[in-house]
Amino acid sequence: GAPGDVNSNVLVARSTGDAQLDKAVWQWLSWDKNQKTKEQIESLLQNGKHKELRDRLCCRLTFGTAGLRSAMGAGFCYINDLTVIQSTQGIYKYLERNFSDFKQRGFVVGYDTRGQVTSNCSSKKLAKLTAAVLLAKDVLVYFFSTYVPTPFVPYAVQQLGAVAGVMITASHNRKEDNGYKVYWENGAQITSPHDKEIIKCIEECVEPWNGSWNENLVDTSPLRQDPLKKICDSYMEDLTKICYHRELNMQTSLKFVHTSFHGVGHDYVQLAFKAFGFQPPIPVPEQKDPDPDFSTVKCPNPEEGESVLELSLRLAEKEDARVVVATDPDADRLAVAEQQENGRWKVFTGNELAALFGWWMFSRWKESCSQDADVRNVYMLATTVSSKILRAIALKEGFHFEETLPGFKWIGSRVKNLLDNGKEVLFAFEESIGFMCGTSVLDKDGVSAAVVIAEMATYLQGQSLTLAHKLVDIYETYGYHISKTSYFLCYDPPTIKRIFERLRNFDGPQSYPGCCGIYNILHVRDITTGYDSSQLNKKSVLPVSKSSQMITFTFQNGCVATLRTSGTEPKIKYYAEMCALPGHSDRSVLEEELQKLIEALIESFLEPDKNGLTWRSA
Repeated sequence: GAPGDVNSNVLVARSTGDAQLDKAVWQWLSWDKNQKTKEQIESLLQNGKHKELRDRLCCRLTFGTAGLRSAMGAGFCYINDLTVIQSTQGIYKYLERNFSDFKQRGFVVGYDTRGQVTSNCSSKKLAKLTAAVLLAKDVLVYFFSTYVPTPFVPYAVQQLGAVAGVMITASHNRKEDNGYKVYWENGAQITSPHDKEIIKCIEECVEPWNGSWNENLVDTSPLRQDPLKKICDSYMEDLTKICYHRELNMQTSLKFVHTSFHGVGHDYVQLAFKAFGFQPPIPVPEQKDPDPDFSTVKCPNPEEGESVLELSLRLAEKEDARVVVATDPDADRLAVAEQQENGRWKVFTGNELAALFGWWMFSRWKESCSQDADVRNVYMLATTVSSKILRAIALKEGFHFEETLPGFKWIGSRVKNLLDNGKEVLFAFEESIGFMCGTSVLDKDGVSAAVVIAEMATYLQGQSLTLAHKLVDIYETYGYHISKTSYFLCYDPPTIKRIFERLRNFDGPQSYPGCCGIYNILHVRDITTGYDSSQLNKKSVLPVSKSSQMITFTFQNGCVATLRTSGTEPKIKYYAEMCALPGHSDRSVLEEELQKLIEALIESFLEPDKNGLTWRSA
């Protein structure tokens, strides 16, 4: 039969010999109105590709560390028109149960610039369908008329008093991916139990409702408002709360290069620099405009360092700019490079930048706070796999430091809680170059971080210092914190599970390793099971996270190392840090010890050769 003839499809579908798969195929072909993705399933069916059909149709998207994230394409566990409609219907159901004033307060929808021609799928189109589901149900929808940085969505949710918001983005993932990030009324990403409840609601209403496919509603419905100008103006105004040296910024001779990695960042970073009194940063022309193929970089992740910063570093040399700032494609993360005296570039790690931000935000607070301000009311936060440098600064300066589970969603919720209890939060971060300066946005924000770094570099130049000089100075004052983070790729979930189960039953059932090579282990914390040998009751203080793997080892020599699975990519990540007290400043000795420990960790615990793991290409 013709592809459009549903009855013929049903007959073909019955012939897979698997009732569950037959049903899923039938559902897809009767519900999907996107010709391209519908044809993808039809062609798999016609070619008898039952295993791939099962992989695409017999599982659903779940909430990871950053919402729903997957490859674009056909199937219930991929990101596409149908799964975005289903997810939004579930969210509608959940919000309607939780908020009596949901329809009046409204819902925010933003998007980045990703897309995939072969699936006729783009972030903007997915955002329009998200809005359509809600508009068809008479919900007020704040739909941005153009692409925005991810932080604009949580910011808008708070500013506009909306009940929730969604950002369509896969941040710095590979170009094939897209995602659906959900923010709650408090302006933080949703955490459990909301995510579990929303998944239940999605499963209750999988069939698209009547108005759900009408993407033109954003152009015709009177309930759609465009918050762009209001939010952008208000955001830039709020940004000046963390600007301390406007005069210096206006006069500085320093030049900055900015790359937006083919994403959304260009216009917004230009405006942020203007708000701080700077001349606009010099943009990297080849990377300034959105390009869903990210054609000048091998991957759109600024964390990958010098290899992906090539164009911006060459431009900076040509323009005599000493500092390069790079925002990732959805502008919620920031990479920074600085040219050193020898002409070489230093690309800072997330942990090094956090040391700089922590010092800066605290010293600015101290200089500008009132006489009766209490340092014990001040907080900084980091995720538990990030550097403990803030803990060292906090101990010496008298403010509070707290840790959360990995993922900024945990930081956002905790910060909101602290603010509601009258505390002052200056800074929070995660090592994967996610920074939150100030509390206007309860999520990581690369736009504000970029301009804060520029002001910091300007201020330091006035003292004849570079960012790299200052970093050494911070380590000398608070103790060296030397860390290394990397990852292995593993596309086989059973192998990952086996690696972690082996660690839980290392010297026999339910016994964790007591040493790693020549290094003795003092404590083990297993976030997956909730075990922590350092606690009296052996229970982890951080909440259990059964759905992902994560074990932390504290060694006798002061090193802390964590192995975990990525919440957004097929990776096993490792994090290791040597923390020294002030005065113990032989950096090279610490570095060598850390390197040897990491080698032992990989060899003894991950066994890459035996497990067929792919090393991260340096």
